[in-house]
Amino acid sequence: MKTFLVQALGVVVFLATLGAAQDVIPLPTSAGPNSTQENYPEKEYFSKIWSTDVVTNVTKPSLTVFKPSPELRNGTALVICPGGGFVALDINSEGNDVAKYVTARGVTAFVLKYRLAHTGEDAVQELNEMLKDGQKLREMLGKTVPLAVADGLAAVTYVRQHASKWGVSPDRVGIIGFSAGGAVTAGVAFHYLPEGRPAFVAPIYAPALGFSKDATVPADAPPMFVAAATDDDLGLAPVSVFLYEKWIAAHKSAELHIYSKGGHGFAMRKQKLPVDHWIDRFTDWMELQGWLQK
Repeated sequence: MKTFLVQALGVVVFLATLGAAQDVIPLPTSAGPNSTQENYPEKEYFSKIWSTDVVTNVTKPSLTVFKPSPELRNGTALVICPGGGFVALDINSEGNDVAKYVTARGVTAFVLKYRLAHTGEDAVQELNEMLKDGQKLREMLGKTVPLAVADGLAAVTYVRQHASKWGVSPDRVGIIGFSAGGAVTAGVAFHYLPEGRPAFVAPIYAPALGFSKDATVPADAPPMFVAAATDDDLGLAPVSVFLYEKWIAAHKSAELHIYSKGGHGFAMRKQKLPVDHWIDRFTDWMELQGWLQK
């Protein structure tokens, strides 16, 4: 009986730790000029087209917190921006799974749900239709991208301002994003204010959205890690090369990984290819920069 009680208590403590590791924090928003604050139900479902869980119809951005164990915590934080064409979020492979990987290495992770375009029953199917209609796609991106980038900026600023709550340093808050989330990350890299400067940025297979190609690299630009695949289905590898060249032309620290195979959206998916280990190279880079040291 005593053994059973000890085991039961252990399970309770474990579950309590899991619950604490996933606090959800609402972020303040700004509707922006000539726009109104949308308010419709957020939705999460399994997309048969993408074969993964997605979150859609985000109108109220939030951060889901993943905390490392106290003995591993190293004082570094990472805001994670999943992708999904600005109509959905690939919440696991490009969000929660990345968070779990870095928390095992002592990093406190914050998965960002940024504002998305309003969609109906199946956002992924609607995105596929928009890809055939350039005008409709441009209209959606023109309205949604600025809001998403604003949420990325707000996320880094919020974590920095409340860093002590999670035992992290305000000067050790980085941001990583994938695809559309990579565009959010790149937007943050170019447009942060002093109070929201990220310690490091990692746009992964990002499109050329959220920043203009003639944008000036900030004078105090943070180190950048970039990764993509040459056979990216959307042809986005050149954008990663552009960001890398932009950074080094400004004499800023940057590291670039271009894999021959991997397609678009590789993130934490396993394909039995070298690209599967991109996140190991990312944490190698973090270690080199000192972000994994206590």
